[in-house]
Amino acid sequence: MTRRPRRNHTAAFKAKVAMAALKGDKTLSELAQQFDVHPNQITDWKARLAEGAADVFGEDKAEQQQAKVDVTRMQAKIGELTLENDFLESALTKAGLLSAKR
Repeated sequence: MTRRPRRNHTAAFKAKVAMAALKGDKTLSELAQQFDVHPNQITDWKARLAEGAADVFGEDKAEQQQAKVDVTRMQAKIGELTLENDFLESALTKAGLLSAKR
């Protein structure tokens, strides 16, 4: 018996299989034969689809927008801290308190 090479399924295929499982027209074993995947894999995809279904309707857009604002604010803070570090480094080097070997 030879081993089958590992397969990577597309998101569209996974969604198609999970939707077929959610319909309930066929049993897991029938779907497994039809799509040539393991029944446990179908169960996993079905659970992931059920968990992520709320995201489809975009109720969490406020959270995504808040995350974008936080990234912008953090990048501004990084730039500010970089300027401060450069200024302090040059001031300490001129004062002779920081060695130039760094």
